[in-house]
Amino acid sequence: MKDKYLTEIAPALKEKFQYKSAMQVPKLTKIVLNKGIGAAVADKKLVDQGVEELSLITGQRAVATKAKNSISNFKLREEMPIGAKVTLRGDRMYEFLDRLATVALPRVRDFKGISDKGFDGRGNYTLGVTEQIIFPEISIEKVNRISGMDITFVTTAETDEESYALLKAFGMPFTNKNNQE
Repeated sequence: MKDKYLTEIAPALKEKFQYKSAMQVPKLTKIVLNKGIGAAVADKKLVDQGVEELSLITGQRAVATKAKNSISNFKLREEMPIGAKVTLRGDRMYEFLDRLATVALPRVRDFKGISDKGFDGRGNYTLGVTEQIIFPEISIEKVNRISGMDITFVTTAETDEESYALLKAFGMPFTNKNNQE
């Protein structure tokens, strides 16, 4: 994927958006996988399972995320573990992107593509996955609770249009193109 970016994607984007320098071409800086585990307030083992699942999916050790504030209605205390996250950069990032686009997303039931409404206005894209079992690394027999996660693609693009073109060139299967391209 990295070679594909350097040889095909970057020159095509430079030509499409009329950049003066190769350094202006948007690139993917990191991919962040985040999994909120709301039931972890009652059962502490769920956070460990979430960390283990993210580690299996990405091939990199995930960390538990902790609550910043106490919320009495949710029986939540400050510094209590309530989720898991992992940040991918470099070769692992490109390898994960390749597996996500070619293996995992097509395994989603009734898959028609991913929405193009997850852009934040600054060139970053967030995708919500409803089931962790779309990844082949996760064994369905070992899963006791189906849970989702958010996958955020952080790019150096300055607009959503540039970010959309970059992710589309990487092979992300977007569905509707109402305001881009």
